[in-house]
Amino acid sequence: MRAEIISIGTELLLGEITDTNASYLAGQLPLLGVDLHWITQVGDNQARLVDILRQAWKRSDLILTTGGLGPTEDDLTREAIARMMGEELRVDSTLEQELRAFFAQRGMEMPPSNIKQATIIPSAQALHNLQGTAPGWWVESDGHIIAAMPGPPWEMRRMWEGEVLPKLRQRLKRAIILSRTIKAFGLAEAAVGELVHPLLSSANPTLAIYAKPDGIHLRLTAKARKREEAQKRISQGEARVRAILSDRIWGTDNDILEVMVGELLKAKGLSLATVESCTGGLLADTLTDVPGSSAYFKGGLVAYSNEAKIAWGVDAELIARHGAVSPEVAEAMATAARLRLAADIGVGITGVAGPDELEGKPAGTVYIGIDDGKTKKAIFGNYPAYRLQVKLRATTAALFELRKALAALD
Repeated sequence: MRAEIISIGTELLLGEITDTNASYLAGQLPLLGVDLHWITQVGDNQARLVDILRQAWKRSDLILTTGGLGPTEDDLTREAIARMMGEELRVDSTLEQELRAFFAQRGMEMPPSNIKQATIIPSAQALHNLQGTAPGWWVESDGHIIAAMPGPPWEMRRMWEGEVLPKLRQRLKRAIILSRTIKAFGLAEAAVGELVHPLLSSANPTLAIYAKPDGIHLRLTAKARKREEAQKRISQGEARVRAILSDRIWGTDNDILEVMVGELLKAKGLSLATVESCTGGLLADTLTDVPGSSAYFKGGLVAYSNEAKIAWGVDAELIARHGAVSPEVAEAMATAARLRLAADIGVGITGVAGPDELEGKPAGTVYIGIDDGKTKKAIFGNYPAYRLQVKLRATTAALFELRKALAALD
């Protein structure tokens, strides 16, 4: 099955929003064994949209559209599909009732313009939208499928998972397709690509590499007639990746670093505290995003200035001798966190968020200290010199190193 994605909206062409819908769907299609051949962006112009749809109908078996299903005059996806199919739009009474009920439940009267969201053509089935007012369409004719979904990402993803994906699976149930994502940290995307290069030529399972905020993701996808055979291929591929990347791997599939750290702390009956400088409390914020984190996280201190570091227990002479951005001070901050908040483990982060250098050290320089009461260590990091990226990467690195340290503790 050849697939095509059409992202609709003038705001895409103006660069006002990023097309995250297309990237999400592009990542979903390989899991179905569907080949994506084209991604197109088109503005809110009916003539151009009809031309794009006609072109897609000729060359693709599956057409996924996002956007243009709203109630305003420039939302033209329904009209364009109807014109391309040569069919008349009509108001569906069931859809109209559902729309009116949506507004009534919120104590609102439905604006007259929303009635266009209740229209449909004879060859289309409505796709329920549990997140908004715009139903989607499933159009199937002459061996072609159009799945029209709303533009807001949270609406699109819910419709994809609940409506479109099950329908596609019914039509593609000839083969079992399994996938496993392996998550690594501490190496650049290019470096990972070079290391696993011998595996990239494999046709089954396939291996794809993606740079993500929490490191590098390697996705294995296997296809077979039986689940056992697909699982065997995935397991063999995973073993080869693990043999290459070893301790750079921190998780798989839906694993989340801060959740894994919390689970290790709970399992070992340990508590954690932090003192942060360049990350400004982002590590503490990330740790407390996890429900139940109060069971193991004592708290976090933001010691942005040297005066604050000294006030929380870092020796002033240590800062004068080595500089605030140093492995020695990172370790001292970790110790201060552990002692000041009576925790079992302390983490300290100091660095240069940028854009200017500090103490002769370039932006992106980071040291992460860990103190478990028995041993101390400091880890050096050098990240792209953009403030937000430095803070994000340093936070991820701290979680990665903390997970490793916790896993090694008896």
